[in-house]
Amino acid sequence: MVRPSRFMRWLGRTALRLTGWRVVGEFPNVPKLVMIVAPHSSNWDGFLGFAVKFAVGFEVRVLGKTQLFWWPLGPLLRRLGGIPLDRNSPRGVVEQAVALIRGAERMWYVITPEGTRKRVEKWKTGFWKIAHGAQVPIFPVYFDYPSRTVGLGEVVWTGEDMQADIAAIREWYRPWRGKHRDTL
Repeated sequence: MVRPSRFMRWLGRTALRLTGWRVVGEFPNVPKLVMIVAPHSSNWDGFLGFAVKFAVGFEVRVLGKTQLFWWPLGPLLRRLGGIPLDRNSPRGVVEQAVALIRGAERMWYVITPEGTRKRVEKWKTGFWKIAHGAQVPIFPVYFDYPSRTVGLGEVVWTGEDMQADIAAIREWYRPWRGKHRDTL
């Protein structure tokens, strides 16, 4: 994985400026966390996420389905911090992610709580289980397409009630709109 160079930071900032996007809020000073990004409703979300990653110059690991990691895109995605997700692995996604985070000195692990670009009634619980298992906070980030804003929330530590934690986080996201749907 490569830390963004000065050129890549300039490229990220330029991409955000030319497309009219801005970042509001502050990134936490935490070495390890699970960053959840929602609403995820478009392939453009990935490009936007990488533009922010480059612009601010931080290293993150991004979970993506194995189908995205084909040649020639696969090696590039891995170099940029992508982790292919094998949903059929007997080890399980949560266990793989927890082991990655625990084994790293620093890791910001990015995942979309919906698990798809389609509208879902219920979020996947993996992000909570990963954060809880690795004993790291959840950092909510939103993409609001109408205002062209990437918003940074406050870190949230998991409690003992997964459903209550997820409901509270999901409620925080309610005002924000994705590219192809009105609400979560």
